[in-house]
Amino acid sequence: MGAASDATAAAQADPVREDAAYARGEALVSTAWLHERITAPDIRVVDASWYLPQSGRNARADYAAGHIPGAVFFDIDEIADKASPFPHMLPAPEKFASRMRRLGLGDGNRIIVYDGGEALMSAARVWWMFRVFGHRDVAVLNGGLRRWQAEGRPLEDLPPMPRERHFTARLDTTLVRDLAQMQANLASGRAQVVDARSPGRFQGAEPEPRPGLKGGHIPGSRNLPFGDLTGPDGGLLEPQALRRRFTAAGIDLARPVVATCGSGVSACVLALGLHLLGHPDSAVYDGSWAEWGAGADTPIEQGAC
Repeated sequence: MGAASDATAAAQADPVREDAAYARGEALVSTAWLHERITAPDIRVVDASWYLPQSGRNARADYAAGHIPGAVFFDIDEIADKASPFPHMLPAPEKFASRMRRLGLGDGNRIIVYDGGEALMSAARVWWMFRVFGHRDVAVLNGGLRRWQAEGRPLEDLPPMPRERHFTARLDTTLVRDLAQMQANLASGRAQVVDARSPGRFQGAEPEPRPGLKGGHIPGSRNLPFGDLTGPDGGLLEPQALRRRFTAAGIDLARPVVATCGSGVSACVLALGLHLLGHPDSAVYDGSWAEWGAGADTPIEQGAC
């Protein structure tokens, strides 16, 4: 059997992979795959829905009205560093482990994350958080709740009753960047910085949704709006198209990348895309523009890159 036949056989044997051509297809699962395995003893489903304040949507209320059967609700504003002046910053490992234990999420679970928005924004954030805290058996539901409902798959409004499960939190600092590291990168240029915000916000031509922030971007960064990585139905683009989006934005996929955005959420869509393409050195600037744009001594650029 040739190499191509081997690859095809492997893809058929492992239906977790949404598209076998992704270098790391295990990070993405289809609605059909989840529907077939939703009652499996090792599967745990997480509703990671979160919406910008101006959307008028309430993620917890939407979850209570209807969610994928068995899903628990992950609140990124509560499972966060509440002492930080910046929104939904990563919590301490101890807090993360405690919250996961209460949600019944822990060691040995295969965790599938979805959201009810567009472009997998908050699902990607929670996928990244699990990986930051050492849990690698985690995947995003491609197309999210939007695709699940469009296909007529079941919802329930019953509150789950999870059994507590031990979660071992091991912080992986290679996946996170802080302000000092981003400032040091201005001088070293070691990592490319890619910004997931809209072109208008990146260029400083549109106001930021949070008051008091400067307009523009981190000097030298590139712009790739997170919504450009998904198709009309909210699913991620196929590998070749995904790769073209990054290269068209001026990103060299052979070099380290740090993703940033408004507050560290939509940047995780870029991190997910890079991961699927097999990129080994992508990280997320957790404070993102909420932190950089508020600084008195953080330089900015405006206009197109």
